[in-house]
Amino acid sequence: MELTGRALRMTVLVDDTDTWHHRPLYTEIVHRAHAAGLAGASVFRGVEGFGASSIVHTTRLLSMADDLPTAVVIVDEEDRIRAFLSQLDELAIEGLVTLEEVQVVHYVGREAVSR
Repeated sequence: MELTGRALRMTVLVDDTDTWHHRPLYTEIVHRAHAAGLAGASVFRGVEGFGASSIVHTTRLLSMADDLPTAVVIVDEEDRIRAFLSQLDELAIEGLVTLEEVQVVHYVGREAVSR
């Protein structure tokens, strides 16, 4: 897949303990993005944060180490990202979903580099 120029970055912020059918929600999002043929998805685990509940969760306090922020970041062409939004609606996500315009300047897979 070739991806250059204007694109959208979708960021889905959830808790690391959120689940969908007994598996991590972030895993479900990544697998759905893969099945949809999107350019790629990455998951980043936070060490501290708060959301709509205003409760700060942190790794610094053992008792509050649950529900840490987790970000799933997906970049692809605008129409493909917008089409994928319906997949997220099915998941009834408690969290935050954002879209930002980005400029892709480099996107090469390992197979292309080793040739």
